[in-house]
Amino acid sequence: MVEVLDPPRSVCLLRLSALGDTCHVIPLLRSLQAAWPHTRLTWVIGRAEAKLMRLIPDVEFIEVDKREGLGGLRALRRQLRHRRFDVLLHLQHSLRASAVSLCIRAERRIGFPRGEARDLQWLFTNETVKPSGRAHVVDSLLAFADALGVHSRAEDWTLPLPPEALARARKLIPGYQSTLVISPCSSHPLRNWSAERYAAVADHAQRAQGMRVLICGGRSTAEREMADAILSRSRTGPIDLVGQDTLPELLAVLARATVLLSPDSGPVHMATLVNTPVIGLYAATPSTRSGPYRSLDWCVDAHETAAARFRGKSAQALRWTHKIEQEGVMDLIGVDQVIARLDRLLAAPRAIAA
Repeated sequence: MVEVLDPPRSVCLLRLSALGDTCHVIPLLRSLQAAWPHTRLTWVIGRAEAKLMRLIPDVEFIEVDKREGLGGLRALRRQLRHRRFDVLLHLQHSLRASAVSLCIRAERRIGFPRGEARDLQWLFTNETVKPSGRAHVVDSLLAFADALGVHSRAEDWTLPLPPEALARARKLIPGYQSTLVISPCSSHPLRNWSAERYAAVADHAQRAQGMRVLICGGRSTAEREMADAILSRSRTGPIDLVGQDTLPELLAVLARATVLLSPDSGPVHMATLVNTPVIGLYAATPSTRSGPYRSLDWCVDAHETAAARFRGKSAQALRWTHKIEQEGVMDLIGVDQVIARLDRLLAAPRAIAA
């Protein structure tokens, strides 16, 4: 039950980027919407991420173009000069986000506790949430709901999808055909698995499991090169969709897919929003911190091995936010491990229902 008798009239959420991190905000946002249907919710967000998040109903979005620098800050300040919010939820550790927060006037400015906040975030807030320790990012953000007296959690994280996106997804994944989507690239290249290994899993999925295999990705040169490398090494010819999807279209495809295979990336968390199982590939970071929240048991996680190999320590001895972005770290994940995880997932009742 919600303990706050008088919900605030207005709440501003500040989380600019990146795509996966904005997906992590959805459980918090949905919980606030369910608890306080009459509270005006405003989200200050990056322009690229807003292309997806604007699908959420009953939320005001104020976009920040991070490329505009000081000019963008001045424009935001002018836009908000006559606005005042009851509560600001400062959900991002970065000096850029904190600079943006100075444009947002609010009586309560809630951030992370000083022991966990980075980039001096505590200088820009006047309240903090309780420490979350070595919690998943989603749980650390849900602590903001607790700070507001909202302790119930929304189970539905889905975003309404445009009819044209749904129609395109039905064409790409007809009927109930079992489908593996591979989104092979992270925004951090050292978190990427090799093209040879993706191709081996794609071939197994098609030959041994009779699956349809799609390769998805954005329009960057790196994503195009990775897709070409996978296609040239595959013997079964996955369907190439790289650079062809908008974010709503990709979300619709993920919603119809049986499973997503991906390293630490935005699509991992998009798939989580639509309840599609994810086989996440993690070594540079622990899946328990930033992996697909509802698919942690399906992840292949070599972070403990990476900590011993590259840092000479246990993962527990490293800072929770420490990243092991070393050449070869993703090679600690073997093809056989991923194939075994895929086969086990497909044999599970939930996967069959998908």
